[in-house]
Amino acid sequence: MSLAVVYTRASLGVQAPGVSVEVHISNGLPALTLVGLPETTVKEARDRVRSAIINCGFTFPAKRITVNLAPADLPKEGGRYDLSIALAILVASEQLQGDKLEAYEFLGELGLSGALRSVNGAIPAALEAQKEGRILILPQNNQMEMTLLDPGVAQIAGHLLQVCAFLQGEDSLPPINYPAEPPAPVHQPDMAEIIGQEQSKRALEVAAAGGHNLLLIGPPGTGKTMLASRLPGLLPPLSNEEKLETAAIASLVYNPEEDGEFSRVRPFRAPHHSTSMSALVGGGSLPRPGEISLAHNGVLFLDELPEFQRQVLDALRQPMESGEITISRARAKVRYPARAQLIAAMNPSPTGHYQGIHNRTPPQQVLRYLGRLSGPFLDRFDLSIEVPLLPPGILSQQNHAPTVRESSAEVRERVLIAREIQLNRAGKINAHMNSSEVETYCVLTKADAEFLEEVLHKLGLSVRAWHRILKVARTLADLGGSEAIERKHIAEALSYRTMDRLLLTLHKSLA
Repeated sequence: MSLAVVYTRASLGVQAPGVSVEVHISNGLPALTLVGLPETTVKEARDRVRSAIINCGFTFPAKRITVNLAPADLPKEGGRYDLSIALAILVASEQLQGDKLEAYEFLGELGLSGALRSVNGAIPAALEAQKEGRILILPQNNQMEMTLLDPGVAQIAGHLLQVCAFLQGEDSLPPINYPAEPPAPVHQPDMAEIIGQEQSKRALEVAAAGGHNLLLIGPPGTGKTMLASRLPGLLPPLSNEEKLETAAIASLVYNPEEDGEFSRVRPFRAPHHSTSMSALVGGGSLPRPGEISLAHNGVLFLDELPEFQRQVLDALRQPMESGEITISRARAKVRYPARAQLIAAMNPSPTGHYQGIHNRTPPQQVLRYLGRLSGPFLDRFDLSIEVPLLPPGILSQQNHAPTVRESSAEVRERVLIAREIQLNRAGKINAHMNSSEVETYCVLTKADAEFLEEVLHKLGLSVRAWHRILKVARTLADLGGSEAIERKHIAEALSYRTMDRLLLTLHKSLA
């Protein structure tokens, strides 16, 4: 027959809309025409497919070949359609049987020899193909991602000839190698390596227990980055659903041959302060996920926070509240999940210090420096904590009489217990509670409510801050095994408002 249809999948965010590759071979001058809104990388498939077909021992038809990628209004990019186009041409030219095509979908970039190369977005494509009752056949280099899915969802192949032999019934495809036993745990930085900074460690534990955003403020060299890097080790392991979500996003941008750890541990993303807005929140003509989405189910760490462009940071405000981000472009509208825990670090002044001989900056310049961060953005942090310089003598003491410090595993045990309490109570961790849930589960006595309202009035904080302080107090109560929020929990939650007190002090000094 001169007409063949092969099914494949496009990549549009974490979705994988179906694409039908229709090939028609007719009489006329030899030519291969691609239609259906293909990008340049798709148009180049004509040369890759032609060489692959010839080098595999088949005949490339010397006729007019029309390839339609339907639907025609869906943008298509990349080399993911090469395998489908090649198979459709071989079936349309009657060099290959098409009896099995209806039960399978195909995805893969072709080398000139016919070898299959890995593609991005394999996990969303396999899941969508399963919903349609089809099995996805994709390159062998994507098999590591497929081990996260149930057996039978996908099959792998390393060469165009393997796929052709399978469709002809002459051979079977190689099996996916599922791990026989769980992989060895990945080493993560330990809390026991941090000297001193007990209050900061406590704040980190609270942030991990409730999923709260944390801002670390302190001079250079006090351990802010060390503290931030220990947060993933305090969080519970990824659930199967979270693994799949995380891997689906990562598969859109990572090469599975080069990065095999993205599905085993919680993401920890630490972009440089020169990062653009599109790199941080996602973007492009066909939008790609940004750092906030790549950190989904993990941690996004922003070091040297005031050095980021203000509009870049303000773009994080909406996804930090909603847990997802929608990127609209003229050609596509894409929604990415963005439920990441934000932890940031900054110096308290341009010189890096609060006061004394190290701080040579007047209050006006300090306020101008801190003014790079908008108030609404700072409102998104549940906790802000000072990370001070270590007191004299503590380093020499550790050298001669080292003390036993808590490890990340010990802290994680308390975090897991607190999170279990939260999930049993509200079905979610405290940081994700909405206003009605805060009113239900964060009840204060009349005296405690009046005390908190008076403090908020003195600090000039908003209603959002009221809810955030209540969420932190609820987490502190959960860590302490208390059913009700007590005055001591409110007082400790208020102690984690260093930025508010710093700004208030600076404004008073200028008054």
